[in-house]
Amino acid sequence: MRRILFISLMLFGAVFATAQQPGVLNNTTIDGFRPIWFDLGQKTEYGSKYCGSFGTYTVKHRPLAIFDESTQRTYFVYGGTTTAEERHLLCMVSYFDHKSGLVHRPTVVYDKGDVNDPHDNPSILLDPEGYLWIYVSGRNTSRPGFIYRSSKPHDISHFDFVWTGTITYPQCYYLEGQGHFLFFTRYDGVRQLFFQTSPDGRNWSDYKQLASIIDPSLGETKSGHYQVSGRCGNKLAFAFNRHLNGNCDTRTNIYYLQTTDFGKTWTLADGTPIDIPITNRNSPCRILNLEVEGEDHSQMNGDVQLHVHHAGKNCYIKDLNFDEHGNPIILYLTSRGHKPGPQAGMRQWYVAHYTGKSWLFHHITESTNNYDSGSLYVEGDTWTVIAPLEAGPQRWGQGGEVVAYTSIDHGYTWKKALQYTANSPANHCYVRRPEYAKDPFYAFWADGNPELLSPCHLHFADSQGHVWRLPDTMEGEWAAPEPVSFISDEELRQIR
Repeated sequence: MRRILFISLMLFGAVFATAQQPGVLNNTTIDGFRPIWFDLGQKTEYGSKYCGSFGTYTVKHRPLAIFDESTQRTYFVYGGTTTAEERHLLCMVSYFDHKSGLVHRPTVVYDKGDVNDPHDNPSILLDPEGYLWIYVSGRNTSRPGFIYRSSKPHDISHFDFVWTGTITYPQCYYLEGQGHFLFFTRYDGVRQLFFQTSPDGRNWSDYKQLASIIDPSLGETKSGHYQVSGRCGNKLAFAFNRHLNGNCDTRTNIYYLQTTDFGKTWTLADGTPIDIPITNRNSPCRILNLEVEGEDHSQMNGDVQLHVHHAGKNCYIKDLNFDEHGNPIILYLTSRGHKPGPQAGMRQWYVAHYTGKSWLFHHITESTNNYDSGSLYVEGDTWTVIAPLEAGPQRWGQGGEVVAYTSIDHGYTWKKALQYTANSPANHCYVRRPEYAKDPFYAFWADGNPELLSPCHLHFADSQGHVWRLPDTMEGEWAAPEPVSFISDEELRQIR
């Protein structure tokens, strides 16, 4: 028994030491905003499966930014680097001050050392006392995840190590009176979905599995999933896909679950209880079956029949939000395959909306790459998707030109409303929605060339189509973002 305890203490000490001494740049500042560039390396004739600017990657890290009413600041995190050539991942934090219009010099929360993989990017949480919590993602089982907390409320100058564990794609929420809630992924041979809770961010519950679908009748021996989550009051929800036989290049289907009691019980959108983990591919929490070619996904809307002809295709879930009644809306994209290029066809964008009675599916538009990623905004009856929906200078590469599509009839019809970028030198990627987003820091993203190693830049934009670039270099503690004119006022008026 003593030997087991001694070994356990030795292992804990090794992990703790690693967390305390990860790299030399922790709690230092960087003289500008330099998001990281990355190449996954799965090459095709149209480039890598995904490649380019990854400062605001992935859609499964969330939130990446949060507006704080008390300080009138938008705090945000991103995957940075020392220089564009080094590709040395730094988990960065900064904030935009809405009163002054200035941005603060960014701080390194966690220096990833020799890691250049933005799967290790951070997410951010702000607690009621004003402390900033940074959830640093791990990767697979080879690199653990970490949690850091600001030493002082509303202060980004110094962060203290709090906890370490096996977490990838951290999606963190704070519910007052209950504590921290964390959706995440574990790589137990394949991608498995879990959650944990903590009253204080330091003492955590055991891992609780959410999904592990295997269908032996299809010859499957492995499972796999990706999830995207959201919060509406005390409701925590997540939408997830499934990877056939554990292969993430076959991701398909959409499933949805929610909890209103901090993970004690889980239900369908209509409140029907359901046990976790989900293990059956035909589970009642499946809202869309895309893996069977030719299946009809028609829905009735009054006298109008809505046809969703995208069975047998891949599914990439982009965002999860809620309508004015608290009903979920899922933003997703479908394609005919995982490789970039025209052989997989134009990628089709949809929303899935639970009306309170049934799920309806509405087409928005199309784009050119599976990893074109954006966000869904809901303000009363107006729904807006801001994403790189138009082809950029690297047509088949990840990202493109950022535009906004809006709907004022609960997603039934959509029209292009704003053109954020045009004639750009490089594709814009991973448009992210801050929690409680407020102008002018309403959306933010990074740009970069997906065809070759290039400098990358961070941008933010307001709800009216204006864009600013964060400075690559800063001389002092504060700097003014640079207004960027990708499109003329006359062109903007014509679109409107």
